[in-house]
Amino acid sequence: MTDHISPAASGAEVIRTEVAALGQMADSLGEAFDRACEMVSTCAGRVIVSGMGKSGHIGNKIAATLASTGTPSFFVHPSEASHGDLGMVKQDDVCIVISNSGETSELHAMLAYVTRFDIPMIAITRSPDSTLARHSTVALLLPDAPEACSVGMAPTTSTTCTLALGDALAVAVMRMKGFAKEDFHVFHPGGKLGAQFIRVSDIMHVGDELPLVRADQPMSDVLIEMTSKGLGVAAIVDGDGKLDGIITDGDLRRNMNGLIERLAGDVATRQPSTIGADVLAKEATARMGELKVSALPVTDDSGKLVGMLHIHDCLRAGAK
Repeated sequence: MTDHISPAASGAEVIRTEVAALGQMADSLGEAFDRACEMVSTCAGRVIVSGMGKSGHIGNKIAATLASTGTPSFFVHPSEASHGDLGMVKQDDVCIVISNSGETSELHAMLAYVTRFDIPMIAITRSPDSTLARHSTVALLLPDAPEACSVGMAPTTSTTCTLALGDALAVAVMRMKGFAKEDFHVFHPGGKLGAQFIRVSDIMHVGDELPLVRADQPMSDVLIEMTSKGLGVAAIVDGDGKLDGIITDGDLRRNMNGLIERLAGDVATRQPSTIGADVLAKEATARMGELKVSALPVTDDSGKLVGMLHIHDCLRAGAK
């Protein structure tokens, strides 16, 4: 007989069931979780995650989260493990094996292997007396809570709790290792995440790309340099390479009268705004917007010109 309950009410019931289980699990974390985090954080090899069915899907995500947060990790499918993939698992690794019941038959080869070679294993299971829990170094127990599906059988609450437990493990290990935003960028160089961590030094123009002139050069030379380098600016540097001024398109327009007869130093904006090479590119983009300029000289602590940053470089890198 079909329940007379709206989809929204049904969905809310599922979420509340899972939230209650998550709260129960959060309250139960203790020494076993501490030991599991210590095992992962001190692992000399890789963290190998395995699980069958829905547990496998969650295991894939846990492995990906660990890998992206500084802990080398990958997923090994239990069925493939017994057909050669056990060769991926080494004695300096740590295994995380997931099974709600703790009796998943496809995991037997993995359990036999880690037991034979004395490989540390973290079990994630609901049953403390299961085969998986008994063969583990540390067992992380899922709450004894009902599945949220209408027949109480489809993995719902259990997989949600497993996913949350994996996230908790990864974040705790991040903190133990002192994993910072800068480290995160190393593993996320692409897309919008990567763009948030690009620094000026990653995209600035350097070397022969820099439009450099001396203060005593005629403006005819300056125009040639500006045109050839295509940045819309020219930087005046002294004999030591220190920035002594900048000439922009705006400076040219303001000095059109007798421009060609003038010297670079007569037209330049002295003491221009600059930026450091270690500044995040997105911050440089914001600063150029505030100053209403399209390029910024990049200088070191001594005032020496080390690069030139153009707004187009930032936009191409997605730093906005």
